[in-house]
Amino acid sequence: MVFLTRGLRDALLELAADAEPEKLTVPLAITPAKELDGADHLEAETPVFTHFYPPNTGGSVAAVFGMDLSIPARQTQGRFISHPQGHLEVTQTDDLHEVVLVAVPPWTAEMVAGFDRSGRKRELVIVDAEPPVELL
Repeated sequence: MVFLTRGLRDALLELAADAEPEKLTVPLAITPAKELDGADHLEAETPVFTHFYPPNTGGSVAAVFGMDLSIPARQTQGRFISHPQGHLEVTQTDDLHEVVLVAVPPWTAEMVAGFDRSGRKRELVIVDAEPPVELL
């Protein structure tokens, strides 16, 4: 199973709609369920996708040095990919990750699915929980 907060799902769908007709790829990070407000029904260590890194952050550094310095190393466990003209599946041209969330138009809750890195569909569970407030 793949656990995803409702807020993150809605934010990702909005990003995909704004990027259309372009494809969008967004790194995703998890938070253990014990740190979420409203996820008491899940086991404490259950990983829940709660955060994303903006897709264009650090683009100029990556262009010059060929490295993505905007995302801390090993800090993302998943990836969101939009397929504006495609099917609700992982494709050979997608950037793969441990977990891949794919969305297609019309960018509604029913048009998002979870997959493993080999493209096998995984059950997607939406969690009504909030991540802890973080200070910069």
